[in-house]
Amino acid sequence: MRPILVINSGSSSLKYQLIDVDSSVALDSGLIERVTDHAAAFGQMLAQLSGPRPLAVGHRVVHGGSLFSAPTLINEEVMSEIENLSALAPLHNPGNAAGIRGAMKVFADLPQVAVFDTAFHQSMPASSYRYAIDAQLEKEFGIRRYGFHGTSYSYVSKKAAEFIGIDSSKLSAIILHLGSGASVCAVKNGKSFDTSMGLTPLQGLVMGSRSGDIDPAIIPYLERVAGMSTNEIDQSLNKNAGLLGMTGESDLRDVESRASNGDQVAIEALAVYSQRIKHYIGAYLAEIGPIDALVFTAGVGENSSGMRAQVLAGLEHLGFNCDKDLNEFRSSQVRSISDSGTQILIVPTNEELEIALQAQSFI
Repeated sequence: MRPILVINSGSSSLKYQLIDVDSSVALDSGLIERVTDHAAAFGQMLAQLSGPRPLAVGHRVVHGGSLFSAPTLINEEVMSEIENLSALAPLHNPGNAAGIRGAMKVFADLPQVAVFDTAFHQSMPASSYRYAIDAQLEKEFGIRRYGFHGTSYSYVSKKAAEFIGIDSSKLSAIILHLGSGASVCAVKNGKSFDTSMGLTPLQGLVMGSRSGDIDPAIIPYLERVAGMSTNEIDQSLNKNAGLLGMTGESDLRDVESRASNGDQVAIEALAVYSQRIKHYIGAYLAEIGPIDALVFTAGVGENSSGMRAQVLAGLEHLGFNCDKDLNEFRSSQVRSISDSGTQILIVPTNEELEIALQAQSFI
């Protein structure tokens, strides 16, 4: 048995799982909320944690910038870089860093390993990650597409390849990570070739409370006509947009329930949500050519047969033929829902296990 403690620390919460990487089994897990002192939260976690003492601690870190393309053993230099990257992920990296410092106090003798959401996407070519902006601004401020959900894509791409029966280094797929946060990744030869999120997790698909793609000129327009500050607009686009902005509901299940009762606001929001996904599927097919599979994962992708059907409707000419009964069958296993043509897979993600597996090399 080789237990790894996996930490997902936010600004006011601490999620943890103790995972045996030999069996891929979670030995214990928990959530501590209303955290004001991360060191104290780790003390609380220790008091309620059951199971063997971990051999290492793996930390989810949202933004690794261009510096980190692999799991990294944390020292003070790495900590400083993670904290400096908070400018790129102000809603996430500060909480991640606070959790790491808390763990370093409580588990001072254990390897602390950072696993970055952005790392998987460091393989993208310049044609995918560059923005067409002033090159001096681009270079000075590190403005480029970084992408997120990389830990999920790393795990899911390997599971999809295993299901199909090919080596993961040969997989070409379009993976839809659809949850409260949502993104798409074009995987070519097992590596990220393009992804929908950008400099921050705000770009791309319509999400629970994030707008996804918008005309950038909307921001100065709102400053002029609505008198909103940059911070107010940032808050609005991240916290009060997406499904929440369109319907007053951030949970897709609630929007689907309203739509099933004929609510036109909800019906239109679902159409916007699914059309944006179709847009990226078409674009990525054009970019990477024939694929081995179209993959659904994360909360919405794994559990909403209605949204899967809505996304796939009209894509038959591209070779995506969904079997209605297979789509509506509920299972926690990797499975195919296609009746012909390109494989359409549902692959449950497990980011915590992937973090543990990546951290084990430092034991």
